[in-house]
Amino acid sequence: MVVDSYKFLPRSFRPLYEGRGAFPGEEAPVWAPFEKRLSDARIALLTSAGLYLKGSQQPFDLDREQAQPDWGDPTWRSIPSATAASDIGVAHLHINDEDVLADPEIALPMHSLADLAREGVVGGAVANHVAVMGYQDLGLSDWRAATAPQVAAHLREQGADALILAPA
Repeated sequence: MVVDSYKFLPRSFRPLYEGRGAFPGEEAPVWAPFEKRLSDARIALLTSAGLYLKGSQQPFDLDREQAQPDWGDPTWRSIPSATAASDIGVAHLHINDEDVLADPEIALPMHSLADLAREGVVGGAVANHVAVMGYQDLGLSDWRAATAPQVAAHLREQGADALILAPA
C-alpha cells in the first residue's frame, strides 16, 4: 500500500515539501537525551490535526487559509485529557476530518495514553494536551516567534517530561 502524504495539498505545493532537505540553521539533530524512565515520566501529546473544543474554543482560521493557500493558522488549543470525543471539532483543510471525528484517538490518542499510565507503562499524562494546525507557512516565522514558546511554556507548567507528536 502506498501512502500519499501530499494527498490534500495542492499539486503546486508538492515540490516545496518533497526532498527539500534541511532549512538553513536546522542541520543539527533535534533530539535530546531522555534521562527519565518512561514509567516515571509525565507525557504530553501534540496533534497537528487542527482539533478544538466545540462550543468553547474558536476553530482554526480556515477562511483565511482558503484565501491565502500558503498560510496556516499558527495558533494552538489546549485540549483537556478528559475531553469526550463528541466535544471535539476539526478545522483543517488538508486532512479528512470525517475519520478524525469518527475516532479522535487517531489524531490525539489521549485515552490510550491514560490507559498506558494506569498500566504503569508511563508515569502519567498531562492534564491538557496541545492541538495545532499542522499546515504552516514555509518559514515558520509565527511558530518560531510565538507558538512554539507558548506551547513550551504550557507544557512546562504541567510538568511534562516528554512530548509525543501525533501528526494527522
